[in-house]
Amino acid sequence: MSLQFIKQHPARIYAVLVAALALIVHYVPELPSALILALAAAILGTGEAVQRTEDNKTATAGQEATPTE
Repeated sequence: MSLQFIKQHPARIYAVLVAALALIVHYVPELPSALILALAAAILGTGEAVQRTEDNKTATAGQEATPTE
């Protein structure tokens, strides 16, 4: 996965990783709860970073000049 792809699609990558983690937790019940809680905290922090990235992209797109007809 290239760095450019990651910069363009952080929310999609985040969603896939969270879904994969949820499946792992469901199908591997012997995982220690401390590990699951630590991963949940990391996911929340990563979600905040993804949200800020998407907000930045939206703000930048709003400032660009729109083509006139």
